[in-house]
Amino acid sequence: MLRVTNPNEPAGTPAQEVLQEAPEAEERQAEERQETPWYIEIPAVVLLTLLLLFVMQTFIGRLYVIPSSSMEPTLHGANGTGDRIFVEKVSYYFTDPEPGDVVVFAGTDSWNTGFSTNRSSNTFVRGIQEVGSWVGLVPKDENTLVKRIVAEGGQTVSCQEGDPAVMVDGQPIDQSYILTPPTYEVDDSTGSEACGGKYFGPVEVPEGHYFMMGDNRTNSMDSRYHLGDEYQGTIPEENLRGKVQAIVFPFDRIGGVANPEIQQ
Repeated sequence: MLRVTNPNEPAGTPAQEVLQEAPEAEERQAEERQETPWYIEIPAVVLLTLLLLFVMQTFIGRLYVIPSSSMEPTLHGANGTGDRIFVEKVSYYFTDPEPGDVVVFAGTDSWNTGFSTNRSSNTFVRGIQEVGSWVGLVPKDENTLVKRIVAEGGQTVSCQEGDPAVMVDGQPIDQSYILTPPTYEVDDSTGSEACGGKYFGPVEVPEGHYFMMGDNRTNSMDSRYHLGDEYQGTIPEENLRGKVQAIVFPFDRIGGVANPEIQQ
């Protein structure tokens, strides 16, 4: 506030008062005048959010839904109530996948029999779906599966009559995590419960590849069922999409997923 006195006015005349705007008020008005219009701000926020989601989905991890019971009891996936799992990629930037890890991977040609694309035949819609898959709003257009690594490149895996468990390089692996009793009865003339079904192998795993098995051994179409393909049923490392770390839904099953060292 500034008080101004007119020298021509008689003494005793009340001084005139002139109000002056505070600097703070001027700054607020300037900020209001410079505020970004909503039609620019909202799209910018949306684009920034999508960019963040893209970075997370591509380089950090993403959520998947378990559709079948092939990984029981570790992962549940029947009757539309499948576990939602968090699969992260960061671990494999610093360490190699190891036997015992539960992983999500893309199937090779022999694994993809019966798989059909989830993309529209319309070019525009297909493009929208593809962009949506980059940020996790739409499933990727690939046959993604989840199994446990049993053997890695350079190792020999088998299970024959009399073996106490699946054997890797002649040694039984830990099988404490598999479903017991088995879902389906095993024919003793062609296999055993220790093998989780029919006898198989020996199979020498190619370098840079992994031999996969489901924890629900008698109900899992895993590497054992693709032994005649070019990779002997194994999965190349470049097909791995990440390591399963946790179940995030349903709430009564929230928790980490064990990745034990299964070899002696």
